[in-house]
Amino acid sequence: MKRILLAAVAAFAAHAASAQSYPTRPVTMIVPFAAGGPTDVIARIVTEHMSRTLGQQVIIENVGGAGGTVGITRASQAKPDGYTIMMGHMGTHGAAPALYPNLKYDPAKSFAPIGLAAGTPILIVTKKDFPASDLKGFVEYLKTNGAKLNEANAGVGSVSHTTCSLLQSLTQAKFTRVAYRGTGPALNDLVAGQVDFGCDQIVNLVPQIQAGTIKAIAIATPERSPSLPDVPTTKEGGLPEFQVSAWNAIFAPKDTSPEVVKALAGALDKALDDDNVKKRLHELGGTIPDKQGRTPEALQKLVESEVARWTPILKAAGAVAN
Repeated sequence: MKRILLAAVAAFAAHAASAQSYPTRPVTMIVPFAAGGPTDVIARIVTEHMSRTLGQQVIIENVGGAGGTVGITRASQAKPDGYTIMMGHMGTHGAAPALYPNLKYDPAKSFAPIGLAAGTPILIVTKKDFPASDLKGFVEYLKTNGAKLNEANAGVGSVSHTTCSLLQSLTQAKFTRVAYRGTGPALNDLVAGQVDFGCDQIVNLVPQIQAGTIKAIAIATPERSPSLPDVPTTKEGGLPEFQVSAWNAIFAPKDTSPEVVKALAGALDKALDDDNVKKRLHELGGTIPDKQGRTPEALQKLVESEVARWTPILKAAGAVAN
């Protein structure tokens, strides 16, 4: 009996020591998109500070493909020891179940949520000579002339496609959806006037809007963005239901220990309180969650609500990713 008790005490002590010393080597964060994109940029800003708090480098590994689901699938299958984590977003952890019938993970059950890193609000943008200049006029023109209008997106499953699916659902307008191989080519054609409009993350759009090469119709947030203070919200424009953000959040594989989750969540919390991190994220147009909004528990609720929100919209649109 004494030996059993001593063994139990030793095991507990070893577990406690392991938790206290985590991490003892670099941590890999899988970003499921190419380097330079919005999710990658946000991940690098946040992990730079997290590395200092953790005392170990957080190394970004870009694993793209299938709307981010390739990288997230790989990360979900990693050893749950805290040394492989991931930066997911609205697409990988909200829209994916409706778009990928054979998805190999469950956004709400396959992960240990760490915390929300940043929101990246969505804007409705048009070519610079689009006939309408405000949201009311845009929606009216869309309903009347939809058959001859082209919407540019980065392909089925992308944030731009998913969010414009919501716009289509709300307005019941019919328009042609033109898929590109990424946000860059879609935006280039919008600037050139080859397509009429699109929905995309603020991170991709601020320079073009400020330069006047495209026109911002509305931002899908409750309040205006400090990065684009002259752009009205969808609520101001009469379409308050179009509220959407391509949020980015950190997850670990399921069964990661509570102690490791606490350490990672604490490092994220400190990063988001840092003035330089806040400044860099705000310059991109990102929004920073408050203390309650960045907890693991809040992230779990967000994922569940996003899956419930996007599944009927995307299934009604008949959207299936290849």
